Amino acid sequence: MNIDRQIEFDKVKEIWAELAVTDSAKEIISEATPVFSETELKKKLRDTTDARFLIEKLGMPPLQNMTEIKEALLAAEKGDCLTPYQLERVEKVLVVIRRLKDYLTRGRIYQNSLAYYDENLDELSELSREIAAKIRNEAVDDYASKELEQIRKQIAKCEEQMKQRAEQILRANKKCMADNYCTFRNGRICLPVKKDYKFKIPGSVIDKSSTGSTLFIEPSSVAKYYEELQLLKISEENEVYNILYALSAFVMESSPILQADLEMVEKLDYIFSKGKLSLDMEAVEPAINTERRIKLIEACHPLMNRAVAVPLQFEVGKNVRGIIITGPNTGGKTVAIKTVMLNCIMAQCGLHVTCKHADICMNSSYLCDIGDGQNLSENLSTFSAHITNVLEVLSEANKDSFVIMDELGSGTDPTEGMGIAIAILEELRKSGAIFLVTTHYPEVKEYAAKAEDIVNARMTFDKETLCPTYQMIIGEAGESCAFYIADRLGMPAEMLKVAIEAAYGKEAVNSYSFHNPESTIIKKSTTKISKTKTRKNNIELTTKFKIGDSVMVYPEKKIGIVCAPVNEKGVLRVQLTDRKIWINHKRVKLHVPASELYPEDYDFSIIFESVENRKKRHDMQRKYTDDVIETEE
Repeated sequence: MNIDRQIEFDKVKEIWAELAVTDSAKEIISEATPVFSETELKKKLRDTTDARFLIEKLGMPPLQNMTEIKEALLAAEKGDCLTPYQLERVEKVLVVIRRLKDYLTRGRIYQNSLAYYDENLDELSELSREIAAKIRNEAVDDYASKELEQIRKQIAKCEEQMKQRAEQILRANKKCMADNYCTFRNGRICLPVKKDYKFKIPGSVIDKSSTGSTLFIEPSSVAKYYEELQLLKISEENEVYNILYALSAFVMESSPILQADLEMVEKLDYIFSKGKLSLDMEAVEPAINTERRIKLIEACHPLMNRAVAVPLQFEVGKNVRGIIITGPNTGGKTVAIKTVMLNCIMAQCGLHVTCKHADICMNSSYLCDIGDGQNLSENLSTFSAHITNVLEVLSEANKDSFVIMDELGSGTDPTEGMGIAIAILEELRKSGAIFLVTTHYPEVKEYAAKAEDIVNARMTFDKETLCPTYQMIIGEAGESCAFYIADRLGMPAEMLKVAIEAAYGKEAVNSYSFHNPESTIIKKSTTKISKTKTRKNNIELTTKFKIGDSVMVYPEKKIGIVCAPVNEKGVLRVQLTDRKIWINHKRVKLHVPASELYPEDYDFSIIFESVENRKKRHDMQRKYTDDVIETEE
């Protein structure tokens, strides 16, 4: 039984999760369930209230996702060398922790209990300064150490000397050069030398052009600088690794504190996400009781537009445990019961509720039967699924449960459905659970009027505008208004008479005042089905010409022999003196029928097949052969 989906709490969770920043908080939200400890629940609600207060006073808290730093900490704990990128992520998280600590500290002036969480955050300022001083733009900074600074200065000097020496040779040997600039090939500085002058420039050929006319030569005088440069780069790499390993070791030493910081940030992210949700939904903190009492003043469905939704007034408890809600279709009955349960389950998850005021009891379980539950893959009809779900609800319902059921007893014969509805209600009453049920059965309304701890309620309906007002009035039974709505929407009087007579008898028809007694159903023009036209005289065509018939072919007036009868397209094949042709039957006239030219059972293959093909066919009839009969197209 997926309660979250049936009452749309899953959609509330989706909105809630989008307000969280960390993956951990999002996961906790997706798995959120009601809290059953009164002390814990009241603390969660107080946290939500405090979070909203801080957001209203100080703005949104500085939070950040922690996934990448968790991977970096795991690598550091294993003794791996962290990359500059990972170290920079650690430093950014430490900045977030420092800002969050400052944010909470500012909240202390309001005596907000959530603000004192700043004591559980350690900003690790020394580690943050160390990383910031040595890592910049995802690389080890030149000034991370004096030795690295000296090495990189020497590298820059060596590269400049290489370039100057190469340019001197280039200027001195212009006629030997294919271009007037130096270039790099495979990490080496080279001169573009014409092929014919390769021996004029001493050095190593590093590359050549696609045509082979230009050789890229590294001069010998430049090569000595290249060797020096490689040694310097090795020294640079060693020094960079020394710095990275030192910072990684620092991170590893600080790992326990960092882990505790991350857990606190994720916890605060979860708490502040509740405050953000409360702010977005204009919700309020509910009062919590354990006395089986629910009172909602101006309650709204959390997913509905507050500017459009009509607030719901609801109260149950004391001497009333069950409410039977009746009223017209589209009158808001289902929305009403969902609104009540959704606000209750949100409150028990530590969230604020979308009401002006709320006093909500804690429930040990939330049970519901909403929708037809039809499942084709499991071969469950609407009624079968409904009863299966109801039996599951009844097996779990107890004095601390909250149950809602929509369209009780629907999906089967009305008389039997009414009886089952009353039996279910009686069982719910005996369980002691708080329950809300919607129905159309008049007998159920009568049962509610007489049963102990159960009352009727109705959803009001404006008969002038045919619009529901979404107002629940507890203590009064409603009516479906089905005939009235159908009449006002244009159902013909003749149809309504049949319906009223079937429901209440002939006398009821005479007493009914029809809104539009002359109305009828006007048939609209629809798209016509186009049927495939069948060919006429198909049988005549296929029997008009037979194999062996002598025919006259027009307009040439040539005599031929039919070798293939007329097909479904009206085309036959005729053997002329020099070739075979396909021709429409309309261009052919019977000259002499085959019955007059050939004896019965005559083998026409003598006329239409070659001697070679006839021999192959004869062999195939006697034995297996690899020969292929070639057909003439």
